[in-house]
Amino acid sequence: MRKQRTKKEVVLPRVSVPKSYDVLAAKLRETILDGGIAEGESLPTERELVTQTGLSRGSVREALRMLAVEGLVRPKHGRLGGNIVSLPGNEAMGHFVGQFIRGRRLSLRTVQETRETIEPTIARFAAERRSAADIAKLKMLNQDLTAAVNDRMQFAAVNVEWHNTVGAASRNDLLAAFLFSMSFGVAISTTADEYDTMEVRKAAILAHTKIIEAIEAQNPDLAHRRMEQHVRATRAVTSAREHTELKLK
Repeated sequence: MRKQRTKKEVVLPRVSVPKSYDVLAAKLRETILDGGIAEGESLPTERELVTQTGLSRGSVREALRMLAVEGLVRPKHGRLGGNIVSLPGNEAMGHFVGQFIRGRRLSLRTVQETRETIEPTIARFAAERRSAADIAKLKMLNQDLTAAVNDRMQFAAVNVEWHNTVGAASRNDLLAAFLFSMSFGVAISTTADEYDTMEVRKAAILAHTKIIEAIEAQNPDLAHRRMEQHVRATRAVTSAREHTELKLK
């Protein structure tokens, strides 16, 4: 008598099927980032995407909404409407870094340490690559700082723009974007009570003047050293608040 074989139970892993709008968003994202559709060009209309992909209008709209949140498309106003490709800028990085700072409960010290790491290098690159227009703008902003020396909030706003202009002069988009994303931390530093003295603000303006001179003279080592001294001096002034958690809105 033949022995009956026991049937072995086969257990298959759970199959995960991606959502149709995730697939469409991924394809459009790759096309945009690979340069298949240039910045400023229009995407196919919703109706065209429905026809081309066979997806529902709801799935197409959700895919486009995802890309808009990522900063890859923006709505085109007018009778025909549609969406235009818009590559991520400094604002996009600033948004996500801001969320990271807030979500991780990072302190002012963390932002200051990051500034000390990258800003002197940014100043070095600016000295090597700056244009005459960069120098003119830096000098103009430093004059604006002098005019705003009695207005703490205006001084902070112009100060942030001055530092971001040095970032732009570095011609390194990634470093400039990182610096821009920390603008809130820079503003917090210069609106602190410890910074609310005429002496400290005048010292900052003088430091800026010396940094501009080094950048204009195309002296990378000097620009690096002077920026390093400047950001360390700022940190020293606000050291009492270093462990304060940054409150981003």
